[in-house]
Amino acid sequence: METLNKLVVASLPFVPLPVVRRLASRYIAGETLEDAVRTVRAVQAEGACATLDVLGEDVQTKEQAIASREQSVATLRAIARERIDSNLSIKLTSLGLKLDPAFCLENVRALLEVADELGIFVRFDMEDSSVTTATLELFQALHRDFSRTGVVLQAYLRRTEADLRALLPTLHNFRLVKGIYRESAEIAFQGREEIQQSFVRLLEQMLAGGCYVGIATHDEVLVQAAERSLRAHGLNRDQYEFQMLLGVLPGLRRRLIAAGHRVRVYVPFGPNWYGYSTRRFKENPTVAGYVFRALLRRD
Repeated sequence: METLNKLVVASLPFVPLPVVRRLASRYIAGETLEDAVRTVRAVQAEGACATLDVLGEDVQTKEQAIASREQSVATLRAIARERIDSNLSIKLTSLGLKLDPAFCLENVRALLEVADELGIFVRFDMEDSSVTTATLELFQALHRDFSRTGVVLQAYLRRTEADLRALLPTLHNFRLVKGIYRESAEIAFQGREEIQQSFVRLLEQMLAGGCYVGIATHDEVLVQAAERSLRAHGLNRDQYEFQMLLGVLPGLRRRLIAAGHRVRVYVPFGPNWYGYSTRRFKENPTVAGYVFRALLRRD
């Protein structure tokens, strides 16, 4: 299976753009804000809610970072105007984090002022380990003024338990993920089972600490472990949620909804869909093979 996954990734540069678009269309809403709104409405019709992500990261200029902010602001206004059940996810490198952290902070602050005015929650996505510390620092600095914000923690990073201990006293809203970026063994767990074990430990600490958690996984082992933990803590539906990527394991999504869980679907969109798709496939060939098989299966 691993060989097939790597073969899918290696063949991408030779695959016609329309074919890649078809492969990506299962888990990317489209290029426009209208595409995104239409997709969220379809997600809502299934009984789920959404988080929108304007594709783009690692901008090269401050002008590009400001343009990225304005795209996110337009998305916030569309969420409010169209009255769709969605929040917003942002990547700080698209807002200037690597250019100038102080500039990025003020750029994000301007975005959060709009979100606060509209009453919309904003999630700070987590990227590769080179920006983990800067992302957490900027999040904490802004969370003091904008409480309707949350952050992502990655279970495969060895540092995450320490990061969580530092954040727990503030009862933050977390999205817990395994982690998708390629990282060295020095800083990240490599084995599937040890990553699963880390995920379960972190989830238990978050729930025991009274935090709201977006349990973001398509791993059946982790879904079942999470359901056991949720029952043990006696949590109501409004005290947590499951989160899944658009187009990935819709059967599992439907099962979770039918079981009474709140489910949020991550809906990326924008003209940068090709770069995003190929980067994600290269960072994690398993995802490429997974989406390719899902495209063929259409379950």
